[in-house]
Amino acid sequence: MQAFTTLLKSSPVIPVLTIDRVEDAAPLAVALKQGGLCVVEVTLRTPAALDSITAMKRAVPSLIVGAGTILKPADLDAAMSAGSDFIVTPATTRALVAPLKSCGVPVIPGVATPSEVLERLDDGFEVLKLFPAEQYGGAATIAALSGPLPHARFCPTGGIGRDKVESYLALKNVVGVGGSWIATPKQIANGDWTGITENARAAAAFARA
Repeated sequence: MQAFTTLLKSSPVIPVLTIDRVEDAAPLAVALKQGGLCVVEVTLRTPAALDSITAMKRAVPSLIVGAGTILKPADLDAAMSAGSDFIVTPATTRALVAPLKSCGVPVIPGVATPSEVLERLDDGFEVLKLFPAEQYGGAATIAALSGPLPHARFCPTGGIGRDKVESYLALKNVVGVGGSWIATPKQIANGDWTGITENARAAAAFARA
């Protein structure tokens, strides 16, 4: 996980992708990579998600493709079979903890409260996903958590637009942020690869800054 955390710090803005058609996966992967991004998350919210993860890995093998919206152990098994490089959950039940810890790839478990943060840290997870971040107070909440929980590290997602990225990345306890603005479902459906590449360049610029 330490190597993955270091990777996040160098490429801290992660596109959170909802893909409806498998045929969009390969050109999407190329567009994001051309824009300078190397870490992406595909949400398991559509029937095409798992095959899209596989297709993105085949199209751009160097792209780090994770699976999000893991809700139960069966989702985790399917995501691993699809070739996921890392795993993200929106929340984390006790039934998920053991499978997540033994899956063999980095995991970013979802949390929403200080108690959940402590529980996931006690479970041995290093980076946590505050979700939905904006609805739970945004960067101000994460800044407040750094007082009593200075060892917690976050990769928040949920409602984080391009205009909010900088405020999150300015926090020492944030190693990355996820956002759907880089490649929206509408852009993907319309095949707007040029626009997605431009958004990816804008996201990559936050890392350089």
